[in-house]
Amino acid sequence: MDDPYVAFLGGTEVYGRFVEFPFVDSLQTQLGMDCVNLGSVNAGLDSFVQDETLIGIARGAHVTVLQMLGAQNISNPYYRVHPRRNDRFLQAHPALKTLYPEVDFTEFHFNKHLLCTLRDISGQRFEQVCEQLQRSWVERMSVLIDGLDGRVLLLWLRYELGADAGFPEEPVLVDRAMADALRPKVQGILEFRAEPAAAAQDIAGMTFGQMELPAARHMIGPKEHLRIAGALADHLSPLLRKK
Repeated sequence: MDDPYVAFLGGTEVYGRFVEFPFVDSLQTQLGMDCVNLGSVNAGLDSFVQDETLIGIARGAHVTVLQMLGAQNISNPYYRVHPRRNDRFLQAHPALKTLYPEVDFTEFHFNKHLLCTLRDISGQRFEQVCEQLQRSWVERMSVLIDGLDGRVLLLWLRYELGADAGFPEEPVLVDRAMADALRPKVQGILEFRAEPAAAAQDIAGMTFGQMELPAARHMIGPKEHLRIAGALADHLSPLLRKK
């Protein structure tokens, strides 16, 4: 692309599932600059690190907004995830089989289900898994940021999940210490606390099929997307003026 643009790497929220105008679309109008949405549903960090085409597009941007995705959806010394659908569990490594010898790992298809089960069996052993996931996340994020020459604004988009979700908040297992470890490498971090559509009474503005209502209730609705766009515009405008 010859004209200047901002790239956006992220998962379901960046993609804008169930909303007609994701915050990336609104930002394009506010910034007066092309905004390229590279988000995809259920994407994890690994799906971007391994995609040279997407990284090439992002590297050509003035700034890339990189969503801080959950730490559960990355391959690590304990288990391997699907290379594209990173939320899917593929294989337990020997270290995890040794740590949890009583578990039949063939029963699991999704990472969250796996981790919730491991936590229920032994909170102490689960802490070891959690610490390794968080280390792997920081390492993988650092590789991605370095590949983009540090021209990155991190989007820490936080929102509470339902009681039946297994973990209380998105992004899963991401904490402030992890964000602070990346802070020297990037041009800024925007921490934004959003409300899911059910809590924000924003379901009426969403588009979904009848069977998708339970999922839509936990997603971010159009009103919150507009709020996110406004916050990002405030953070991006000074960065773009430096170019």
